[in-house]
Amino acid sequence: MPALSKALVIGGGIGGLVAARALRQQGVAVDLIEREAEWTVYGVGIIQPNNALRALDRVGLADRCVAAGGAFAGWRIHDVNGQVLVDAPGPNDAAPHLPANNGITRPRLHEILIDGAREVGVAIRLGVTALSIDDDGVGVTVAFSDGSSGRYDFVIGYDGSYSQTRAHLFGDGLEPQFTGQGVWRYNLPRPASVDTAGVFFGPDTKVGLVPLSPSLMYMFVVTAERDNRWFEGATLAEEMRARIAAYGGLIAELRELIQDSDNVVYRPMLNGLVEGPWHRGRVIILGDAAHTTTPHLAQGAAMAIEDAVLFAELVGRGGPIETILEEFMARRLERARYVVDCSTKIGRWELEEWQGVHNPEADPGGLLYGATAALMAEY
Repeated sequence: MPALSKALVIGGGIGGLVAARALRQQGVAVDLIEREAEWTVYGVGIIQPNNALRALDRVGLADRCVAAGGAFAGWRIHDVNGQVLVDAPGPNDAAPHLPANNGITRPRLHEILIDGAREVGVAIRLGVTALSIDDDGVGVTVAFSDGSSGRYDFVIGYDGSYSQTRAHLFGDGLEPQFTGQGVWRYNLPRPASVDTAGVFFGPDTKVGLVPLSPSLMYMFVVTAERDNRWFEGATLAEEMRARIAAYGGLIAELRELIQDSDNVVYRPMLNGLVEGPWHRGRVIILGDAAHTTTPHLAQGAAMAIEDAVLFAELVGRGGPIETILEEFMARRLERARYVVDCSTKIGRWELEEWQGVHNPEADPGGLLYGATAALMAEY
């Protein structure tokens, strides 16, 4: 018997949808609420490293993602003019039957996850928020913005970096912090020459190309930014092109294809970790609500998915919820901390290099490879 009979998942992003499916597969009745009235997913891509695919495989979704995406073995490293410096293979020790990495468009991934939740019987409601969460120690009563209410054994907050569930549990002051960098993304046709993912290093930026399908890829551009404002409006394409003006070769060719500001996605980079237990009573926060990380390791969504799958597996095993939560935190906190700390260090080293500061300890490539390999371990 699972430890819970009925749960509420707050948030219909990647982690929330995986958690809902995983809990249903363990025999838990699940309601999921999403504050947006329609599914809104910004239309670029995401990288699924091998450990993320391992977790998705445990809930039966990895093969669908690989079939819909663009698998790649590793990263080809280039200089600012496109000269190849080294090929860096990615590990797939977590799930040897799956690729080291898979790129997939976010809209397609969301379709897979929504279908995956619905086909196992998750009750999904859009345009609904939790107005109040009343935990009386035996269960949790939630009042919803549509005037209804529900009674649950447990509530799981997957409501993102600016989580209202986190604020409810722990108050304000735990919001993730701006790191000094931002990332720009744009989908582009995939040339035949892009047979794996690539990274190009410029004097004050970093550019990546990530396969999403045989014909599609996305470009990401990591930059130093003054503050955490969100760029928007008609000048976005121009802003993105300007930040890669120093590049030659393939990036220079692709730069001229960045013309539609509506399809440029910019996000300031944020890092943050909630120290100590992520739960209070019968309410827990997971994913970005508990551990927001920059994309330097491509592990943000992977950590959210791992949270979901492990929590559901422990619930399915049965036993006291207090014991489940204790084991969950013992297996997740330090792993999440490792990802946040490594990502922070790589970003700091990049900013130092772009500012002309020589740090003899800086080894972003080595840390990226070592951390990715370490995350292949069981969690």
